Amino acid sequence: MKKGYLVLSDGRYFEGERIGADKETVGELVFTTGMEGYLETLTDESYAGQIITQTFPLIGNYGVIEEDFEGEPAALGYIVSELCDKPSNFRSQYPLDEFLKKKDIPGLAGIDTRLVTRIIREQGVINAGIFDEVPSDLSAVRSYAVKGVVRAVSTDKKEIFVADKQKYSVALIDYGSKRNIVRNLVKRGCTVTVFPCDVKAEEILRGGFDGVMLSNGPGDPAENVECIAEIAKFIGKIPTFGICLGHQLTALAMGGKTIKLKYGHRGGNQPVKEVKGKRTYITSQNHGYAVVADSLRAVAEEIFVNANDGSSEGLTYPGKKCFTVQFHPEAASGPHDAEFLFDKFLALMEGKEYAQE
Repeated sequence: MKKGYLVLSDGRYFEGERIGADKETVGELVFTTGMEGYLETLTDESYAGQIITQTFPLIGNYGVIEEDFEGEPAALGYIVSELCDKPSNFRSQYPLDEFLKKKDIPGLAGIDTRLVTRIIREQGVINAGIFDEVPSDLSAVRSYAVKGVVRAVSTDKKEIFVADKQKYSVALIDYGSKRNIVRNLVKRGCTVTVFPCDVKAEEILRGGFDGVMLSNGPGDPAENVECIAEIAKFIGKIPTFGICLGHQLTALAMGGKTIKLKYGHRGGNQPVKEVKGKRTYITSQNHGYAVVADSLRAVAEEIFVNANDGSSEGLTYPGKKCFTVQFHPEAASGPHDAEFLFDKFLALMEGKEYAQE
């Protein structure tokens, strides 16, 4: 195997074996704690601009199943401890290394991912690069920033997914949407019209939709000034449900603030507590920013908080026909504890306010 190096912006480096595309790359280095679901991770467009580190030691053991893809890969690189080159699963179509080559994603195996994760946890998200040789000049690594990624991953055309027995018509604004959002809506009787991220509020409002879905997506939410301005025009006029980036963009549209977390929440085991109830849900998450709930006290009520760090995980906007969550209720791959939130959205479209359990 060809040698390669994971080089951090502070000069530390790790030697490994090259996997995937034979090219060099620079990006924001993050880690995800999922024990499975590497296909869903690699096809999650919320990783745009980032190099993914898998904390689970063996990756690729069930191969590649294209039916499980959540979108088009947007990650810049992939770091694993051990890559399985002989997958064993009746659904497997080909090995993961072949997928990485097909999708032009460079990677490294044989890396001490536990140490890399510890560095990120202690120091915070750090830039890094995958190189054939350790470069003497790290200015390109240090200066890298995730920019313009929502527009890069959003669809460029309108697309319609028709429910067999349509009860509702939903507009889904695609900021990097996962396919399972559409699946969850369609199976509940929603015909879904997917719009590009730059769709105008006027087109949504005159489209005769029963509700609007704001999808997940990558990058700094505050960068998307035009999207935020359009959301502000239809909030309160049509039932709205936001997930992940959609949660953050709604908060900004309502006058709130967002902050960058030290190392984010990425994985399928993030505990989320009800604010008024007694339950804690295990959720799938992938984000590096969080809403500052205190910045929205005048217009919103907090419904969920992260059990680990207390950050905001969900808000409802009384009188505005709107609620949003930071985690992924569609959870592919991940726990399905929070799928009931899609039913809450249906109730919202029927004229009922979001009610905390």
